Parts: sequence; C-alpha cells; structure tokens
Amino acid sequence: MRLFQATTYFLPMCGPDMVDFKLDEVQEMLRELAHQFAEDEVRPHAEKWDHDSLYPIETIKAAHEMGLLNLHIPEAYGGAGLGTFEEVIVNEELAWGDPGFSTAAYATGLACAPIITGATDFQKEKYLSMVAEKGALASYAVTEPGAGSDVASISTTAKKENDEYVLNGSKMWITGAGYADWFFVLAKTDPDAGYRGMSGFIVESDWEGLSLGKKETNMGQRCSDTRSITFDNVRVPEENLVGGSESGGWMNAMNAFDMSRPNIAAHATGLSRAAYEHALNYSHERQSFGKPLHKHQAIQFMLADMKTKVEASRLLTWKSAIEFDNGITNTESAAHAKRFAADSCMEVTTDAVQVFGGYGYSEEYPVARLMRAAKVMQIYEGSSQVQRMIIGREITKNL
Repeated sequence: MRLFQATTYFLPMCGPDMVDFKLDEVQEMLRELAHQFAEDEVRPHAEKWDHDSLYPIETIKAAHEMGLLNLHIPEAYGGAGLGTFEEVIVNEELAWGDPGFSTAAYATGLACAPIITGATDFQKEKYLSMVAEKGALASYAVTEPGAGSDVASISTTAKKENDEYVLNGSKMWITGAGYADWFFVLAKTDPDAGYRGMSGFIVESDWEGLSLGKKETNMGQRCSDTRSITFDNVRVPEENLVGGSESGGWMNAMNAFDMSRPNIAAHATGLSRAAYEHALNYSHERQSFGKPLHKHQAIQFMLADMKTKVEASRLLTWKSAIEFDNGITNTESAAHAKRFAADSCMEVTTDAVQVFGGYGYSEEYPVARLMRAAKVMQIYEGSSQVQRMIIGREITKNL
C-alpha cells in the first residue's frame, strides 16, 4: 500500500511577469517525506552498502512502499501519475542520502521511460503495472561492449521467425541487471538501416537463453548492481516488440532520455549538496591557525563556489523537468542540466575532499565515498561530452 499518491503538477507561473519557485503543499510534503526517508533509512547504511557492495533491495522495497519511486507511471497502470518535476524533487533527496542508492532505485524508472513514451496499451498494462503495483524491478539494456555513447553501433540483433523475434548479442554496464524482472532492450531488426533499423523489446529475465555476467567492481556507487547480459537465441513474443512496430526503437530510446536526464541531474545535485554540507559543517568544527576553517577566506570562497554550483544545478534541473511536464521539448535543457550538474558534482566533491584535507582522503569520512560516486555522473546516461554534442546540435540546427 503506497503511503503517497497524488496528481498535482507544478507550473511555476504565478503571473504574466513573475516565476514562483515555491513548492506547493503536496510537493513540499513529498520533499519532506523523501528527505526523512533518506535521513533515516539510507544514510545510516550507505557506508556499509558501499564497502561491502551490498545491493539495498530491502530499502528499495521500502521506498516503493512509501510511494517514492517511479512516480511518473500513470494512474491507469497503478502509478502515482505525477510529473517529472515531482520525481526530481524526490531524487535529489535520495541522492543526498546516498548516490549509490539513488542510482539503484532509479534504474527501474529509466527502463519504464520508453514504455511510457512508446509502448502499446497492452505492454503498459502488463509491465508498468508490475512495477507500480507489485514492486517489480527493471533495467534499461542499451549499452554494449563496443557501443556506449555511439548507440547506432550496437550489434545485438533480433530476427523475426513466425510470431517471435530471436534475440542475440550482449549488453554491458546494465544497472540493476542482477535484480531485474524485465529489461527494455534495444536491438537491430534491420542491421543495414543504421539507427532506423533498431527496435525496442521487453525481455523478461527468466526467459531461456538470457544470462548475466558477474557484478562489476566499480570505483564508486558500489551498492548499485552493474552487470553484462548475454542473449543466446532468446525468443521474444511479437507482442513484446515495443510499440508494436519495428524501426522506432532508437527514437523512442532517445526520447526517454528527455524524461530521465532531469532525474540524473537531480541525483548529481543531491550528491553535490551532501558534499557541500559535509564540508560546510567540517569547516566550522575544525580549527586552523586559531580559528575555524570557514573564517579563512580561501576556504570561504571554496564553500561559496560549491553552494553556487548546487543552486545552479537545481534550477537547471527544475527547468528541464517542468518543460517536459508541460509538453515543451526539453532535449536541450535536459542536456544542460545533466552536463552542468554532473560536472559541478565532480568539482564540488573534489573541493569537499580538499576542505577536509588529509581526513578527506580517508575513507573514514563520507566525502571520499562521495567523490568516488561523483565520477560516474559524467559518464552514464550520456557523457558530458555527448551532452555538449546535443547542446551544440540544438543551438545550431536552425542556422
């Protein structure tokens, strides 16, 4: 039974000449609920999860029961029917609790995005309801050993045989793969047609021919389960071809990023905020040359820059989420948010370690873990370089 479900949307216009950034009552309640959950159920376990590479399955289930996950699933399929804006509010708080947890918990949301944007009613009813009502987990399986940012280079194929597709190939760096009940998989149905020949499929994890690789040992966010997947003549029913037709898979998979990238930007913002707050508090507790660290202008300027980056990251994130919810194309704004928040996150966490000095380099303090966790923000869901490519394309396409 979900403890939170509502259908309020945020539109920050309170007049023709003014923008109001104040959350409404429902959104503020949701933010407080997420923050309290992060403080009580996530932070106390974050260090152990990371140290022992423990997947936080029970806490993910608890977050689901609290109504904090997959808020974008429509009410018709058992979801809360909320917007991307409400999701980014929650995801900032969960990442503030622990970025590894927020990544692990959001993996299903990313897999659901192309189902929401492009699946048939039958597919939505079956698979979105599994997530919303039963707490099923899912993973987005697009990246391959030889195809990361260059999605058009994937080599996984799906060949039609009667009323089935036979899937062969492999995927890599798939978040949540070891616990997923189903996968959104991108494969080539027409290998000679480039990205136009790609189709999306929903593949259940227990189907014959699907196998998982070992859990990867990553630099940071170690509680998030990341694995490879191999498809060896996996037979996929025709009814699991996303959208019911071939060739639209690439565009649907890319459109899903317009929904998901604001949430990844929110993760980066929450992570930055956590690192900044640790550094700020430490700068008050630690004495140097007879006064608190924050009394030294060099440290005070570092803290000021960190706070500016947190605030700017949040505003870019909110803008991209609000545009999506209001039917405004947000490809550019989502890229701005993801790129800036991710790069800022790396900078803020690095500076937080610097404020802590030698203690910051020790795993005894949380900022070392946060700095390790920050790096992947610049890599997954489109690297910072890819985001710049998207921005460049968007701002020059009409010249």
